[in-house]
Amino acid sequence: MARVKGGTVTRRRRKKYLKLAKGYFGAKSTNYKMAKEAVMKSYMYAFRDRRKRKRDFRRLWITRINAAARVNGLSYSRLMNGLHQANIDINRKMLADIAINDPEAFATICDQAKQVLGK
Repeated sequence: MARVKGGTVTRRRRKKYLKLAKGYFGAKSTNYKMAKEAVMKSYMYAFRDRRKRKRDFRRLWITRINAAARVNGLSYSRLMNGLHQANIDINRKMLADIAINDPEAFATICDQAKQVLGK
């Protein structure tokens, strides 16, 4: 019985990781073992950061809404409380977009929140 050498399979597997590691710094792009570790780590970062991106954007929207609300004499929490009491159902992404691109419309939204709050 002849011995089976796994050369082609092994080379294909290694080339796959080296191709994924193309552009990495130093030996991480040329050394198979380091390339494999770097690619696995990058997959872990990608998995984590796909979820983190959603948190980061929410923080950004809240920051923008707060800045625009303070220009109109409200804090972020008072504005959101007023909007909920006024049954104005608008998400933070749209509210932040309005705050930046249409300050007059945002001012009217703030005024409606102020009326409900009794300010």
